[in-house]
Amino acid sequence: MHHIKLLKKLQVNIVNKPLSALTIPLSISPRMTLTTLALPALAFSMLALQGCAQNTQQATNTTPPQAKETAMKTSIAPTQVTIKNGFKEHAIMAQFHRWYQIYERPAGGIDNALDILSRNVIVTSGLGTANGHKEYSERVQKLPQTWQNAHHVQSADITFDDNDNASLNAKVAYQNIGMLPNGQLREAQLNYSVALEPTNTVLPLLSAITITADEDANASNNSESTPPKYHDAYANNRMLSLVHYWLALIEDPSRNPEPVKEILADDFSLNFSSGVINDFAGFKKWLAGPASQVAASTHILRDFSARKINENEYALSVDFEWFGILPNGAELVAKTRHNWTASNDVTERFARIKTVDVEVLEPFRPRQK
Repeated sequence: MHHIKLLKKLQVNIVNKPLSALTIPLSISPRMTLTTLALPALAFSMLALQGCAQNTQQATNTTPPQAKETAMKTSIAPTQVTIKNGFKEHAIMAQFHRWYQIYERPAGGIDNALDILSRNVIVTSGLGTANGHKEYSERVQKLPQTWQNAHHVQSADITFDDNDNASLNAKVAYQNIGMLPNGQLREAQLNYSVALEPTNTVLPLLSAITITADEDANASNNSESTPPKYHDAYANNRMLSLVHYWLALIEDPSRNPEPVKEILADDFSLNFSSGVINDFAGFKKWLAGPASQVAASTHILRDFSARKINENEYALSVDFEWFGILPNGAELVAKTRHNWTASNDVTERFARIKTVDVEVLEPFRPRQK
């Protein structure tokens, strides 16, 4: 990964960043700068296990990976700079979580995996380096379809350089069934280092991904004695990518409603505190009205959880801490609880929002510093 001058460091802590579409005369976009960084899960996560962690014994962490994901808290209060950059962080997180989908649900197809990568992407792991779409695609498609893979993002840092290029460093707990004989569980702690490049849309592309074993964490896990259990991470990663993308779009200062069509079900219903929206015309009016009455806003996610309802439908719950900057520079805060349902087609880039129900936990008020 190339070296870049770091000007701004945005700490991202899993399930702690926002994701809501508050209801107020402000743009309540949910910004989820979580540790849910599910960046490059590539088959290289698994490959990294073989190539980078060959000497790592079965880890025996007694805390389920997803429990860690939903328990982490953001300790750094957002500044005006991080509030203004919130939509960019959400977009990065959306792409990072999408990275794992080809490994956790191969039926989604390679096209969705390539969609998040730059044409000349460089992916490096313990098995070597893949250059470009062709080499990466060939490597991923060699992975056994019978493997079960889970990637639990534990933490992540996002950094921007002078040209607004971003880099991300994340710690991920990887689980696999199929690599070892007799259905044994294989676990490893992995470090991800990712470079991203901007595009003409809100979503950046991953341009370089390096995956290495976290030897210190693996050694610590191996000291435990309780047998580990496999925890599927697909629901979390799929729903987090949706939430982050939603937040990126509604927090984006351009206020462009058109990309949102991709993530709304045909019969969607958004029950915001300001009223119910059940058609695209109503959403456009909300985005141009209540949601645009702040100069900038972002959301921090708390207590995120997701679950499968049936084969094609999921539910999620999350608390959002909203931070907004008014045109005069004054800042407001609020807190809401969101409960969503989403329909899911693994061949599409994102799941689609069916329903959103919002409960106001703390009304809008001036931010105390």
